[in-house]
Amino acid sequence: MIKNSTLQKSSKIFVAGGTGLVGSAIIKKLLEKGYTNIVASYHSRPPITNNQYTNTPITWQKLDLLDTLEVEKFFKQYKPEFVFLAAAKVGGIVANNKYRADFIYENLQIQNNVIHQSYKNGVKKLMFLGSTCIYPKECPQPMKEEYLLTAPLEYTNEPYAIAKIAGIKMCESYNLQYGTNFISVMPTNLYGPNDNFDLEKSHVLPALLRKMHLGKCLKSVKWEVLSAKKDENWEMIKEDLNKNPIEGITGNNTKEEILKVLEKYGIKTSHVSRFTSHVNLNKVQIEIWGSGSPRREFLWSEDMADACVFLMESVDFGEISNLSIGNSYTGQNTNTQASNNQSTNTQITNNKYTNNEIRNTHINIGTGKDISISELASLIKQIVGFNGDLYYNTDKPDGTPVKLTDPSKLHSLGWKHSVELKQGIEKMYSWYLGRKT
Repeated sequence: MIKNSTLQKSSKIFVAGGTGLVGSAIIKKLLEKGYTNIVASYHSRPPITNNQYTNTPITWQKLDLLDTLEVEKFFKQYKPEFVFLAAAKVGGIVANNKYRADFIYENLQIQNNVIHQSYKNGVKKLMFLGSTCIYPKECPQPMKEEYLLTAPLEYTNEPYAIAKIAGIKMCESYNLQYGTNFISVMPTNLYGPNDNFDLEKSHVLPALLRKMHLGKCLKSVKWEVLSAKKDENWEMIKEDLNKNPIEGITGNNTKEEILKVLEKYGIKTSHVSRFTSHVNLNKVQIEIWGSGSPRREFLWSEDMADACVFLMESVDFGEISNLSIGNSYTGQNTNTQASNNQSTNTQITNNKYTNNEIRNTHINIGTGKDISISELASLIKQIVGFNGDLYYNTDKPDGTPVKLTDPSKLHSLGWKHSVELKQGIEKMYSWYLGRKT
């Protein structure tokens, strides 16, 4: 099968959102595989300068992907050949439900700008990264790509999901009308280095890990001597808050202010002093939203990155369409500015669903294995070494009851995950403890 675009080690690759969980993992994988011409953007989170990217072939550019003119100028200046669209506004159930307008507007704007400029500037291949929240709330399990748009979405993250569905459709539509080679992947819940540990906005796994780390420290504080001298565990809490403040509270705030904000986010403590023995009798309780019964799937971020680079190297839109629902369409980029850099797309044939429709060309990236939130909490508790109590607040929403991907399409292309959940959480906690910022 003739490919219309081949990723070379010297190809100019643009990673949009290079300092986040997804983008940083993709950059790491590209470097491991010997790619030497990487341009990466960042916005609010600057790249880490110590160790992680020292002496590596990366050009960093601060870029507001919401700004159409700024994105247009970037593409004209850097002329990327391949694009990983990893930038997005993301968050957990609280943030998605609270900032609904922000989630739909910002994600649509980022996608529109990057995808359209990729077309206008003759990008050979683009990968759009979405999320499995695109599937219906009551979706049959495991979730196949063909279940997209078959029933209503989960309300709490509906704006974000609609934006991501629009991104899939934008890539498909540009491919069909202009002959571009834009592919979409939908990773399951990700976790790993450079995750978001903001307790208001983070996803469940990093939030639980941080809460139990802080709970572990709180449970070991010797309150009876704290006023007289430093306590190692209290200093660890202060250090954690200095690295990632909660509502502006850092390690420089008072003990009372710190305990108040921790309690607000479900890390509750009480303590009893016994001056004679200095025995720690702290009672620490971690609040978890919902019943703990929903089941979720989790994928190590570096496995996700490996899958993305694999697909960028070896699979084009035409091949994906044949696996999905293709027809006898042959695409060709009709943009004269881009035509010199893009050849005719692979012929799309063998439509097994309809005669004239191409849809559901996105690819799930997942493990095909799930775990309940209560089981996940117990696993993180064991790995972190937290021996306090867990409290399930059933007044809070559970979200979608079950979310498990069917990665059969990806498996048929030759890729499977390698890092299992327990190993991944152990690696993540080790990274969390050693992070510099």
